[in-house]
Amino acid sequence: MTPDSLRAALRGVPDPDWLDAALRQVVAEPTAITRLFPAVGRRCGRAALPDAPGWTADDAARVLLLTSLPGEHATYAESLYRHGDAAERRAVLRALPLLPIGAAGVPLLQDAIRTNDTRLVGAALGPYARHLDPAAWRQAVLKCVFSGVPLAVVADLETRADGELAAMLAALAAERHAAGRELPADATDLLDRLTAALPREA
Repeated sequence: MTPDSLRAALRGVPDPDWLDAALRQVVAEPTAITRLFPAVGRRCGRAALPDAPGWTADDAARVLLLTSLPGEHATYAESLYRHGDAAERRAVLRALPLLPIGAAGVPLLQDAIRTNDTRLVGAALGPYARHLDPAAWRQAVLKCVFSGVPLAVVADLETRADGELAAMLAALAAERHAAGRELPADATDLLDRLTAALPREA
């Protein structure tokens, strides 16, 4: 999603005038975001956005506030994440790929992946996860399997999944089978695809 598409999807929020004013204020007075960010859920609602599948109004509005900042995006993202509740942290994670911060947000991904909050784990595996090194990314995908996060939320899964991830999934599958349990269906499907793509031994 782009800021423009999120803005279009938010046209039906309960208080569009408040959101318009908040966006203008962040441009003129960046520090105002620390006050406005927590108020978004109350002023814009938390409903799902029909024109932005997978997004809620509060997620989208908070992302717009972050992308409207004239500068210091990494500093504000860090502060809003560290001091925010789960919904605010998720919005920061979803904003990261739209911010001009390079890899500066990677520590936030690492923190989110360590949590047991599936909403944060899923948000951390979005497009910004391209900044994770291969080993960290594989561990994050495994965390999704462990915690029940659908692999459909993992950006670039088909292009980044490799033989090492296949080996990790196979080991987990063996552990679960020994315990009378199975991998989630999406993880089994991924393992099957990866195994089929591996070169066969002579």
